[in-house]
Amino acid sequence: MEFRGMMGGFYRISEWIMRLSVINILWVICAIPFFLLGLVLLQSQTGDQVVQTLFLMAVVSPFTIFPSTAAMFTVARKWLTGEEDVPLLKTFFRGYKENFLQSMLGGFIYILLGVILYTNFRFYGSQTGVFGVLRFLVLSLTVVLIISLFHFFSIMTHLHMKWFQIVKNAILITIGNPIRSLSMMVLNVIILYVSFAIFTFLIPFFMGSFIAIVSFWHFNLIFGKLQEKQQEIADQDEEEADRKQGGAEQESETRIERGQRPSESGAIEEGDNQGKNGKP
Repeated sequence: MEFRGMMGGFYRISEWIMRLSVINILWVICAIPFFLLGLVLLQSQTGDQVVQTLFLMAVVSPFTIFPSTAAMFTVARKWLTGEEDVPLLKTFFRGYKENFLQSMLGGFIYILLGVILYTNFRFYGSQTGVFGVLRFLVLSLTVVLIISLFHFFSIMTHLHMKWFQIVKNAILITIGNPIRSLSMMVLNVIILYVSFAIFTFLIPFFMGSFIAIVSFWHFNLIFGKLQEKQQEIADQDEEEADRKQGGAEQESETRIERGQRPSESGAIEEGDNQGKNGKP
């Protein structure tokens, strides 16, 4: 039964609320150790407790939050590419299973890079002069790394690549498309701020799914532009190849014509000489 008018609008809204909440709840459940440590972090009162909790979160994140986020991005990709009626549970856990290894390895890489950047930021932050300025460079690299993390999940669920190529391309896309990447980052920061500071009920029900949709939507626009550029380059190469082939054919025809003319004139001259010599 299909609803129309106002009832149809309410039905579509309720349907999308259900879809977003189901995927977000599955995301939280599959990464429950990470979120439990997050609650411990919010209740930490000393600096040592914060550092210890962050360390534990970094240890468990490649096995929990990374595979769970990859599964959530798998469903978001289906929605944004026109497959709105996919089975939620089946699609989520299929994405979890298929992307578990790559997301885990990528998680190790991102955690390692994050630790390196954090260590350098702490070091250069305590320096003065030229070395003190380098902390802003480290901060910029940290922003690039965070943005590339969203592209990492989008690439992993959309393209078939090895995990190292996914990380590399995620960073290259971030650097090569700064405006679109910063737009994605700003929207995701707004979602996180609203979720933690204003409407905390969004965290278990909508925060993750909103971030996945915003992130993959931006990536899909970037990827579409890259495909258009590649198609333009391919068309130009094809036109250039056709032009060269046409020039080669024309040159070949010209050579053939030039090669026939002497033989024709030579045959005529030889015939004339025979006529004259044969005449008494």
